[in-house]
Amino acid sequence: MHIVVLDGFTLNPGDLSWEELERHGFVTVYDRTPPELVKERIQESDIVLTNKTPLSKEALTGLNRLKYIGVLATGYNVVDVKAASSQGIVVTNVPTYGTDSVAQFVFALILELCHKIGMHSDSVRAGGWEESPDFCYTLSRQIALAGKTLGIVGYGRIGKQVSRLAQAFGMRVMVAGREGRVASEAGVEFVERVPLEHLLVASDFVSLHCPLTPETEGLINAERIALMKPSAFLINTSRGGLLVEQHVANALNEGHIAGAALDVLSSEPPGKENPFVYARNCIVTPHMAWATFEARSRLMDIAVGNVAAFLQGKPINSVYPA
Repeated sequence: MHIVVLDGFTLNPGDLSWEELERHGFVTVYDRTPPELVKERIQESDIVLTNKTPLSKEALTGLNRLKYIGVLATGYNVVDVKAASSQGIVVTNVPTYGTDSVAQFVFALILELCHKIGMHSDSVRAGGWEESPDFCYTLSRQIALAGKTLGIVGYGRIGKQVSRLAQAFGMRVMVAGREGRVASEAGVEFVERVPLEHLLVASDFVSLHCPLTPETEGLINAERIALMKPSAFLINTSRGGLLVEQHVANALNEGHIAGAALDVLSSEPPGKENPFVYARNCIVTPHMAWATFEARSRLMDIAVGNVAAFLQGKPINSVYPA
């Protein structure tokens, strides 16, 4: 059994082991695979694992051995599932590995927006405290979370965990969810479910946790930003395409919202033309919310378990066939 990992470095930059995967076949791990080498590298494989390397219809056409594609992530849009289905290739993903890590990162971003800790640390290192006539100083308005309203757009596993953390900080939580969803959950106090427009008007912080679909693409645009408070902050750890990026950048530069913290962009890595690279009051991190050691370890374990289940004839976490 020949197993090929197309882009193993992101999951395992050297602090994890492929040993458990190697129990299931001969494993070839590439740190990265450029598009022009994808077909060549998977030509003789039985199993392919990919994180963000696309597997297009063209790449999959004519592969007689390939029977399984394991996506090393939750989102599986990198795989042409229709092309895979036409060839009887099973496609799986890893749906639940990073809930705690992403929720924790949301609050790392929120707290940075509130306190600008990095900026203050840099100021101290540059001599600012030494030169201060007072025992303390601040370079930005300091914001307490208790009593503030957090609006959560998308109330799946991550949204619920963000809600739990928000309530621990004493925040009021609103949820904009699909019709018929119950907002309350075990371990979470009562959460008010409201229309998205109501949520945007009332929230001090808006955190996005919905999938990118034709219905949610460009969800946050100029019209909806206009509903938000000038003091409000926007956080996105879901998918960059949920934002009309130029509209959000314009709002930041013109002071229509107070700030944004973004771990995802529409194109990754971004080019210099991305409007957030130069936007005011904007924190951009390199799609790292998922990537704690603990979350990557879980991802590795689940991905290997997916392979083992497939080889036993009992596939789990399949996105095709569903």
